[in-house]
Parts: sequence; C-alpha cells; structure tokens
Amino acid sequence: MNKRIVLLISLVAATVLLAGCTEFNEPISGNSEGFWNEFVVWPLVSVITYFKGLLGTYGLGIIAVTIIIRLVLLPLMVKQTRSSKRMQEVQPKLKELQAKYKSKDAVTQQKYQQEMMALFQENGVNPMAGCLPVLIQMPILIGFYHAISRMNNTPSIDLGSFLIFPLAEPSIILAVIAGLMQFVVLRTGPAMDNPQMKIMMYFMPVMIIGFGVVLPSALTLYWVIGNIISLIQNLVIYKPWEKKEPVPAAPMAGARKEVKQPVKTKAKAGGAKK
Repeated sequence: MNKRIVLLISLVAATVLLAGCTEFNEPISGNSEGFWNEFVVWPLVSVITYFKGLLGTYGLGIIAVTIIIRLVLLPLMVKQTRSSKRMQEVQPKLKELQAKYKSKDAVTQQKYQQEMMALFQENGVNPMAGCLPVLIQMPILIGFYHAISRMNNTPSIDLGSFLIFPLAEPSIILAVIAGLMQFVVLRTGPAMDNPQMKIMMYFMPVMIIGFGVVLPSALTLYWVIGNIISLIQNLVIYKPWEKKEPVPAAPMAGARKEVKQPVKTKAKAGGAKK
C-alpha cells in the first residue's frame, strides 16, 4: 500500500512538473516545435477539432476523443480489472502464507516471497497490472491538459460550452460530479473488498475534485466520461452485486453453530444433576 501511495504522489508531482515545464499558456498550431507539441499536444488538438467539425461542438469532440482513447486502453484496463479480481480471490491463501511465514528473518521472508509469487503465477495474478494503465494514462491526461489550455489561448479557437459548463473555465459542479463518479468506480471495483485500498476510495475522488475546481472544465469532462466507461467495465467484469451476498452468510452460519453447542451441553449437564 505504501508503494502505491508513493507511486501516486510521484505521478501527481510529475503531472505538476510537466505542466509547468512547457508553454501551456501559449497558442498551439501545426507549426509549434518540439517533440511534446508535435507528437502529443497538436495531434490531440487536431483530433478534437476534427470531431468538433463532425459533431458540432468541442464538448462532443472531447467526448468522442475520450471514448476512442478509453477503447484503445480497454484491453489493458480489462486485464487490470481481471488481475485485481483474481487478487481478491487469492486473499485467503495469501493470509495463510502470511501466518505460516510470520517470522521476519531473511530466510523465512525469502520463502514467503517465493511461495507468494508461485501462488500469483498459478492464479494468473500480476501485482503490477494495476500500475500500468495509470502510467499510460498520465501522459494522455497531461497532453489533454496542455491541448485544452493551449486551445483556450489560441485566438482562432473558441471552446464554447457543454450543456451549462464553459469548457475553458473551471466548474465546481462538474468537478464534484467527476469526484463522485470516481468514488462509484472505486466502490464497484476491487478496492471495495480490500481494506488496504479503501483509503483510495476517499483520496482519489478528493484529488480529482481538487484538480477539477482549478482546471478547465474540458479536462474534467474527460474524467467524467472516462469514469462512466470504467463503471460499465466494472459492472460487466467485476460484478460487484455478486460479491455482497455470500460475505455475510458465512459468519452468520458459523455464529449459529457456536451458540447451539454450549446450549446443548448445559442442557445435558442439568439433566444429569436431576
């Protein structure tokens, strides 16, 4: 868990650093020089503008590009979700290994690591699968931020509005919607069964709301649409409604057996005294 938090903080810091290292408040055009401009920012601007011409508004153009990006990333996201699901399924066996190798000496911990990796391989679990989609999405998210910011600073481009939200300006309402959508996505995913990941349910939505109240609504719109796609993916693959039914049933049945046994014993003892 600590490694994941460090990774997340590092990615956020990298986002802020990259956002400040390039000319995000300068106009953008096909003549803009530099690797980042030529291969990331301008292609995104061009695709958004293309779909704006087809669909009529930049808001719909951003939605179309978001859907395309998420469809391209879908195999990775599906792999991540399935790996997380398998990780939850092996948690009982993993706890058994932790109890078996609870000693902290080097030899014991080495055996624990070996058996843990063997357990992961047998069940098709990749502990790093959850990090790869995040690492791939960060440059896209940064590129979106630069594309929207520079489109907003280009006199020939008017981002306009999507529904009631001016795309060039921050929107608290849209930021809250994005944060709530992120919470629902995490609540329906593997984090809901993992106590160590439950902190992410509150940290990630708050972080998104914090960014959303200062960044252009166009970028927040990307988060909202992306989270809708992630929610559909969780419902199809993870099936959270199936996880809730069996969990309370097992302890309740065990509790009844424990209560019945001492009652019978007391009854026999009482009969013997009479």
